[in-house]
Amino acid sequence: MEIFPEQYYHLYNRSNNSEVIFKSRKAYRVFLKKYRKYAEEFVDTIGFCLMPTHFHFLVYTKSPEVEKLKQNIGILLSSYTKTMNLVHRRHGSMFQRHTKAKHVDDDDYLVTLLTYIHQNPVRAGFVKKLDDWEFSSYRLYTDQDPAEDPDLPLIRRDVITSHFSSIAEFEAYSNAVLETVKKDYWV
Repeated sequence: MEIFPEQYYHLYNRSNNSEVIFKSRKAYRVFLKKYRKYAEEFVDTIGFCLMPTHFHFLVYTKSPEVEKLKQNIGILLSSYTKTMNLVHRRHGSMFQRHTKAKHVDDDDYLVTLLTYIHQNPVRAGFVKKLDDWEFSSYRLYTDQDPAEDPDLPLIRRDVITSHFSSIAEFEAYSNAVLETVKKDYWV
């Protein structure tokens, strides 16, 4: 994984063999709490979405210690896996070997990517509306005054909201994009 300081990245990984890695609400929250512990010192989180078999984070690398960040991402996944292995009496790795880091170097793509990340649960058929999925940053954007939850990542809303005149405009854009992509192209 190649990461540089002061850049935006889409970080993502999926489970081995399409195994469900988040089996309960508590499991999602455990993962997010570990994300806060191991990653937030090094990144600003722009958005995220956890799905049963994979995760997405859109981040800005605020720390020059990118090697420590990469190491901590490995520790995050290992720590979560060890916890779930104990809980579910399983063994072995849950995640694919390498977390991917796609560089985001364009503002328009940044907005499009966040929209894509938020759309995952709707496209997968888990919910009908974007704000129905609890394990995404979408509701942290659309809630005018989001209360801090110690398990959820702190979100840098200003990066995206600076592209819109209001939260309502961001919501409208997100829903319009969802409507314009044919279901045949949903992954």
